[in-house]
Amino acid sequence: MARKPGSAKSSAYDPEVALAFFRSAGREQDAAKGAVIFSENRKGMPLLLMPNRIYLLVEGEVGVFAKDEHIASIGPGEVFGEMAAMGGMPRSGTAVAMNHCRLIALDDTQFAAALRRNPAFALMLMSVMAARLRDTIGRLGSTALSADAGWREAAALEAQLLDDLVQVVGPAAKFRYPAGKLIMREGQRGVALYAVLEGRVAIKIGETVVEKLGAGGVFGEMSLVNREPRLASAVAETDCVLLAMSRHMFLTLVKQSPKFGAALLKVVGERAAFMASRLAQDPQSGKAAA
Repeated sequence: MARKPGSAKSSAYDPEVALAFFRSAGREQDAAKGAVIFSENRKGMPLLLMPNRIYLLVEGEVGVFAKDEHIASIGPGEVFGEMAAMGGMPRSGTAVAMNHCRLIALDDTQFAAALRRNPAFALMLMSVMAARLRDTIGRLGSTALSADAGWREAAALEAQLLDDLVQVVGPAAKFRYPAGKLIMREGQRGVALYAVLEGRVAIKIGETVVEKLGAGGVFGEMSLVNREPRLASAVAETDCVLLAMSRHMFLTLVKQSPKFGAALLKVVGERAAFMASRLAQDPQSGKAAA
């Protein structure tokens, strides 16, 4: 959750809860002034050689730089590096200790272990990432969201997890939409999360398609996390069958199921990383933090 003056922050974030979560799976370590905590990933560098960890700053200050420009500062109690860790994307910047720091870093295995102990932390982290995504879209503006920039194919939930959701939510929550039907509208208050069971759905910001989802794709989660208006519209690209999940069901599943929470974090992380890449490519909009 890198920040700049005036940037979006999540009111649901609790530094004490975050500290307990990180301490449950990792150890505090020192970083001397000037130490590079992570670097912008070089093109073609395998992530196995440069694993994307997620960090919590305990003491000190960390600066995030992109091409030698200071783009964000991290303070004590803040999580950072989450977009690359959750979204599986290369780092978009370099993090440097501005003074003597203490921090905790969790790799994928450690994060998964901590999430099994405290599944509800996924909701808090999603709220941070949703606030970042909302801020990124606001900074992009209409120019960087041209159709020429292309759209992404969203990752799908594992088949077994999707089947489990159908069993838990129930057949009454299945809805059919004909091709061309508006499913949700940008700016509306969200009341449901959707999973695609059959067909394809297009996600649009303004008139620009930014994402498409097939069977197993999930959308509509952002508005349920932070109770903010929808960030995008969704339209049935083909005839489709969707599973609708209420906010109460969504919150219950995230708090009780580490597997569901981890899957949703991946969904949110990939979306945030994709939009941050759009921001980084647009010199008129500023740069996104790592």
